[in-house]
Amino acid sequence: MIYSRMAVIGCGLIGSSVIRAARAAGTVGSVAVGDASEAHRAEIEALGYADLVTGDLAEAVADADLVVFAVPVLAMGPAAATVAAALKPGATVTDVGSVKVGVAESLRAALPASVYLVPGHPIAGTEQSGPAAGFAELFRGRWVILTPEADDRSAYRDAVNRLSDFWIALGAQVDIMDAAHHDLVLAVTSHLPHLIAYNIVGTAADMEEVTRAEVMKYSAGGFRDFTRIAASDPTMWRDVFLANRDAVLEVLGRFTEDLQALSRAIRWGEGDKLFDLFTRTRDIRRGIVAAGQESAEPNFGRDRAASGGGPKP
Repeated sequence: MIYSRMAVIGCGLIGSSVIRAARAAGTVGSVAVGDASEAHRAEIEALGYADLVTGDLAEAVADADLVVFAVPVLAMGPAAATVAAALKPGATVTDVGSVKVGVAESLRAALPASVYLVPGHPIAGTEQSGPAAGFAELFRGRWVILTPEADDRSAYRDAVNRLSDFWIALGAQVDIMDAAHHDLVLAVTSHLPHLIAYNIVGTAADMEEVTRAEVMKYSAGGFRDFTRIAASDPTMWRDVFLANRDAVLEVLGRFTEDLQALSRAIRWGEGDKLFDLFTRTRDIRRGIVAAGQESAEPNFGRDRAASGGGPKP
């Protein structure tokens, strides 16, 4: 056991997976869940993996050694302000948001100095959402990035190490990174791909020459992958793009320039340029597979969610 009591604020796919994984690994004693959604609370109670389920967020964090904020990124600050007075001195507070600079600033502004804030981001997920979508294996072999504050106190370093041990026990690999660099990296690897997926699926839906039935009937593998990504939670991704707008716009500008160059190569029949690009991108794909970041786990999670979302036997 690493933490005697864990509180999770917001219990969708990631929050519920943290609970399931922590229960399976035996890293926490009791678990409290605070969620504003009455429907979510009823679902969590039916699933039976929390000791306390409440709509009172302050009640949820009372006496917790670890508090995990798993709400959309623009809701992090308001949620932290709601629970600030109820937090146990010395507690570790973290989050699972995919934007770190803005989230860290909003959390620090709301939290008391008596707690240890260690922002975090597990790079894992499926397009499913809600408490039943979670599963204990979601973080296995995946990276969790922690972006600690500039705090040289030994107690703070201990809190960072303890949280790192927690994620490792859940099967994840942990890396430490500067928050601004994290946001740029994720703009490239996650945020821009989602933006492209939302846009290309929307474009297909708007084309008068292609009917909706044809889009669904004749979807090839590439388009199916885009629709899977574009099925992700709208509220979460709206908040991500607004919270990480500077990094996303920077990467989007570079992408637009590269796309124009690719358009020119196609227009002028420059096959060598196309071949060189496709060769480089294939090598990147092979590197991702070799690094173990391509597996059946996301599909497993989606299949489990469709059948009730329980953890793997």
